[in-house]
Amino acid sequence: MAQRSARIRIALAAATAVSLTVGVGACSSGGSSSSSGGGKTFTYWSMWKTGEPQQKVIAAAISDFEKQTGDKVNVQWVGRQVMQKLTPALNTNNVPDLVDGPVSKAYPTLVATGQALGLKGAYAAKAGNDTAGSVIPAKYLKDINIKLPDGQPWMVPYNIQTDGIWFNAAKYPQYKSNPPATWDDFVKQLDALKAKGVTPIAADGNVPGYNDYWFVTLMTQLGGPGSLKKIAADKTGNAWKGALPLKAAQKVEQLVKGGYLIKGYQAAQFPYEQQQWASNKAAFILMGSWLPTEASSYAADGMVHDSFPFPSMGGADSARVDLSGFEIPKKAKNPTAAEKFTAFFLQKKYQTMWAKDAQVIPIRSDVAVPKALTNAVKSLQTATSFRQQDDGILFPGYMEKVFYPLDDQLFFGKITAQQFVDKMADAQKTYWESQG
Repeated sequence: MAQRSARIRIALAAATAVSLTVGVGACSSGGSSSSSGGGKTFTYWSMWKTGEPQQKVIAAAISDFEKQTGDKVNVQWVGRQVMQKLTPALNTNNVPDLVDGPVSKAYPTLVATGQALGLKGAYAAKAGNDTAGSVIPAKYLKDINIKLPDGQPWMVPYNIQTDGIWFNAAKYPQYKSNPPATWDDFVKQLDALKAKGVTPIAADGNVPGYNDYWFVTLMTQLGGPGSLKKIAADKTGNAWKGALPLKAAQKVEQLVKGGYLIKGYQAAQFPYEQQQWASNKAAFILMGSWLPTEASSYAADGMVHDSFPFPSMGGADSARVDLSGFEIPKKAKNPTAAEKFTAFFLQKKYQTMWAKDAQVIPIRSDVAVPKALTNAVKSLQTATSFRQQDDGILFPGYMEKVFYPLDDQLFFGKITAQQFVDKMADAQKTYWESQG
């Protein structure tokens, strides 16, 4: 997806962040398609645009689905603005039967508004020789709640994004065989790189949602998944005065004061510093699993993309898992046919195409992934707990109005760790007062 998809993720990161576990109880039950009328034709608004690798894989699945079932799929390749298009449509009778998108967009649009259909029928439907529900790894769903109050799932995930610290394995093979396991080990490697005249870390400072990877990951590695979300939910703001947020902030401050970040990162405009990393001007970059595909067009000759997990903080280490998949609005006229397709797409054939042709991580764990993503997926396989982007925070406007501006100041070295947590406490109190 290259630079266009990156800009879309930037917009997603700057928009309201997601929480799967906060506020669901206040939503109405999603109902179920088992009690709704089915049809032989259904309408699908897709988050992918014509020509994208992901679009081509789904289009191939649609063609096979129509031939094998006799059903018809009226598809519109809307692109990443699909939820923006869906929002006003939900108040009309012009509602698609199927949409797809990441949790960060689908939750506020459909679930928080009580307009998501329960998908127990989709989970029971056949995905080749399996049921759809059986090929979605249950271990992810222990920490990532995609259920409505009545217990039904509201998403059929088909895609996973994770993250890691990326490096060129051709230039730095030692990190493939012996990656730094702890924060202290990591800092030693940063010092060793500096001593050799190598810039340790690249970062594009104009992307708040990338800048916050460092603090959010440090915090959740210390306190476990949900620990930052719990702090953000404290209406007094006093939770920021605890030991863990200060410790996480001090580690970010350590990166800044240590001179480990690429020169000029504060003013860098994406994807300049990512390009610098890809051309070996910096050793590491903390980024999502889309990086090998996104950076491939400007990678140095012989670049071998690889990653290692974020170093342990000696606390509740976890792996990041962000899900994208299918959703069905309550107003869908033909939900049964739509559910049947969501399961159809989880067959091993299409999930294999998803990995091979789109170079991303499929939801099925029995599918081989691209070589560049092998270690990223290995981290998912060995992890015992899972965290979400921004630790699942969804409070309206919280990330972009409260957290991102102060995190940027910390990441840019404009305030100290202590000033950061103090300012966060005050800003958060003001935020919650404004929420009534």
